Amino acid sequence: MNTPNKCLVFAHRGGNKETGDVAENTRAAFDKALQYPIDGIETDVQLSLDDEPVLWHDWHLDKAGHPGKCIDDFTLEQLEQMDFSSYVSPNTLAEGALSLKEFIGTYQGRCGLDIELKSRDEESPQRLEKKIERMLALIGGLAEEGVFISSYSLPGLVICHQQAPELPLYYLLSGHHTQADIEQLLAEHPFLAGFCLPIDIHNQSIATLLRERGKKAGVYTCNSVEAIQKALDLEVDILITDYPQQTLQMREQHCLR
Repeated sequence: MNTPNKCLVFAHRGGNKETGDVAENTRAAFDKALQYPIDGIETDVQLSLDDEPVLWHDWHLDKAGHPGKCIDDFTLEQLEQMDFSSYVSPNTLAEGALSLKEFIGTYQGRCGLDIELKSRDEESPQRLEKKIERMLALIGGLAEEGVFISSYSLPGLVICHQQAPELPLYYLLSGHHTQADIEQLLAEHPFLAGFCLPIDIHNQSIATLLRERGKKAGVYTCNSVEAIQKALDLEVDILITDYPQQTLQMREQHCLR
């Protein structure tokens, strides 16, 4: 999926900030991102009341006009009837929730897919396992087509590995993580394909460590010129951005050096 010294550019939730006229994690955002020669799309998955994987980032549905409510307070049918786009602009075309099933059916094979498993701290282990089971049933054997799972939930990734050992799994790190943490994680969880780090904490030492261990390095969310250039200079494997067009232009210039 990768070529030497050329990082893969993934549109964050569809790269919706480039033009500012589409809502994240919607068909419109993904379709707009695919107008550019991007390598992949990043999205977020939660579980509806009736155990259907649905694309949505925030824990609550305030943007969709249901303050304090969560995805799992509603069935997929109810979520599909809501407007997940109007918070951007009154003129934005209304869109209901997008299911993971429809997302994979529409975009798999057109680019890589980074499917982030969302998990709240108070979520029960049974609920987390159900979500993973439903996600993996839809993802199937798509690893060879550039589909992988990322998550801040290490227990969730462990379950994913147990159920689908061939699927690439990336642990999402936070700003407090250090290189020592990464070394410990590598020792305890060698199944991880790599890590996705905040661009602020990534550095040459970590890049060298991951490269020597045969692990991939992804960074998020690179939106400024400085952040994008830093990621390119560190030769990351995956660069996640809200501005895919600008990033692709910078990558092309970087490759011409």
